[in-house]
Amino acid sequence: MTEVIGPGSTIGILGAGQLGRMLAISARQMGYRVAVFGGDRHSPCGQVSDQTWDADFEDQDQLEEFAAAVDVVTYEFENVPALTAAITSARKPLRPGVRLLETAQNRLREKTELSKLGLKTARFRFVHSPTELSQARHDFGGRVILKSNTDGYDGKGQWALSDSDDVKSIFENSKLESGLVEEHVELKYELSVIAGRWSNGHCEFFDPIVNHHANHILDVSVSGATLVTPKIAQQSREIARAILEHFDVVGVLCVELFLTADGKLLVNEIAPRPHNSGHLTIEACHCSQFELQLRTICNLPPVALQRRTPSAAMANLLGQHLPNNWTAEALQGLTIPESHLHLYGKQHRQTGRKMGHLTVTGCDADLTEKTVRRVRNHLASAAELETPPE
Repeated sequence: MTEVIGPGSTIGILGAGQLGRMLAISARQMGYRVAVFGGDRHSPCGQVSDQTWDADFEDQDQLEEFAAAVDVVTYEFENVPALTAAITSARKPLRPGVRLLETAQNRLREKTELSKLGLKTARFRFVHSPTELSQARHDFGGRVILKSNTDGYDGKGQWALSDSDDVKSIFENSKLESGLVEEHVELKYELSVIAGRWSNGHCEFFDPIVNHHANHILDVSVSGATLVTPKIAQQSREIARAILEHFDVVGVLCVELFLTADGKLLVNEIAPRPHNSGHLTIEACHCSQFELQLRTICNLPPVALQRRTPSAAMANLLGQHLPNNWTAEALQGLTIPESHLHLYGKQHRQTGRKMGHLTVTGCDADLTEKTVRRVRNHLASAAELETPPE
């Protein structure tokens, strides 16, 4: 049995963004120390950590010093360089492991691995030229999405093509030497399943979360929605379990799914870490996705992921949603007792940049979604009266 890494130990986090911040807060509540690599004391994670390494991810000397100071390492984003993963995993446990990390970094590898598991995805093809892209568009029915094979997130590195678009121009303007093409899929909705797996194979699953996007960025997530039938919930958990077991995951994993217009579940992407949609678990569940991450990577006793509330809705707060001056009027929307504000401590407010999130809990999913949108709109209205963010 894997040894327990108990309170008083040091959690090492690769990456200094908001996911690391929320993990660090959870860890410190449970008596752990936190060290972060890749950001300074002013970064979202650095602000709540004990030690920081503001160094390049391929600085071997600094990585070895970091690894010597921690008891276990995890990461808060998946674009960790292979050298970083190799250096840290050779010295301390890296959870989830290198294989899952490498797969999630490469869209073609990811789709291929999922297909080998027998899991359904949108049809895809790797292309190297406008001619191959044009042929794929024809074969996939005229509407496709061209994606960069690496480094894509929040809609970056993606181009939607219809049957009338100039393929040659789009491919050349994308600056890609090659890319992944996926067929366009008619959806009922998008959902995510966040799960954790311990070293002994035990798995726990949060209820599926329905997600709404705006401008390719996650906008609002809803847990407890009646859209998710018991059958869809069970199928989504089975998909997540298959991926967890295939990669021998120790840690937290999110599976992003499409429910098609004809009722089929397709895997869109996997994220080997907590997920933006799971932020609502902080208020909605007795154990959040960040506590689950801590419990799994430290081999603490499993805990059932029980709900505190029948429903919860989370709305991302981008730069344009937040006022510079937190007046009583700007905060009026937060007088709703079930509303919860989370800000990430980022120093510069920019349009489209994730600055925080709001969560509203309640008994009815439709009402909680409407309420969280209303509270955010109140903040955004106050922000509109000020100088817009950069």
